[in-house]
Amino acid sequence: MTSARDGVLAERATPEVATRDEEPVVDAGTRSLRRTRAIRPPGTGFFRLREEIPDRLRRPLVLTSIALPFLVWTLLSATHAVKPLFLPSPAAVARAGWDLAASGQLWSDAAATLTRVGIGFGLVVLVSVPLGLAVGTFPSLRAIFEPMIGFVRYMPAPAFIPLLIVWLGFGESSKITLLFIGTVFFNTVMSADVAARVPKALIDASYTLGARRWAVVRKVIVPHSIPGLLDAMRVNIAATWNLVVVAELIAAQEGLGYRITRAQRFLQTDQIFAVLLVIGLIGVALDLSFRLLRNTVAPWAR
Repeated sequence: MTSARDGVLAERATPEVATRDEEPVVDAGTRSLRRTRAIRPPGTGFFRLREEIPDRLRRPLVLTSIALPFLVWTLLSATHAVKPLFLPSPAAVARAGWDLAASGQLWSDAAATLTRVGIGFGLVVLVSVPLGLAVGTFPSLRAIFEPMIGFVRYMPAPAFIPLLIVWLGFGESSKITLLFIGTVFFNTVMSADVAARVPKALIDASYTLGARRWAVVRKVIVPHSIPGLLDAMRVNIAATWNLVVVAELIAAQEGLGYRITRAQRFLQTDQIFAVLLVIGLIGVALDLSFRLLRNTVAPWAR
């Protein structure tokens, strides 16, 4: 009687046990399948996470980013939503730019501005790159220079204009010094960070192979830092290029910043817009030049 009852209970319990054992397997498989379907393959979708996009998508996006502002500008000027005195039409700006170029003023102003930027930023590189590499490589030098650099670099460069006029007068020296002050500390800090990011394992491996200290600096730290140094220069030359307009307010007789100031006096907003576009185009050319230089000098870091 008891055995028969146990047999019946066992038969009734067997499907339930089997069901309980199978359900997690089925559910786990289903959940895994759902997760697999939910994970999108890399390279699909508009919002990619640090993945290259195909040219068929990149080109329309680039064209849109360029054309859309000009389209809005054209619509605002065509509908007279903004007075032409404040927002001249693209055609008026093009005519003003053409007149400046035909008269030769645009080229002489651009040459003067580029010369100032070249000299100022050249001095920045000569000072900040060796100093930054030394500060980033030797902790003792970091302890000496970092507090001073961190203090001075937060002082706005235009605040030095009155002192520069008193010290150096209204000549080119004051303008170039302003560019130097406004950029050298930032480039030093960024160069030091680049040198400090050289993997310690590379340095230790060099010592293990018998390299001396200065050989490690020359053959490990400096080559490894080149891509980062060029990136820092690419960022900071933009700061120098922006600051040169302020520098040319110091009694300049030529330069793109001077041309903007002169046009502002006579309410020639079309010339202001034309010069601003030229400043932007030259800035883009400088940025692309540093990108090309980085890819040429350090192709392994692309």
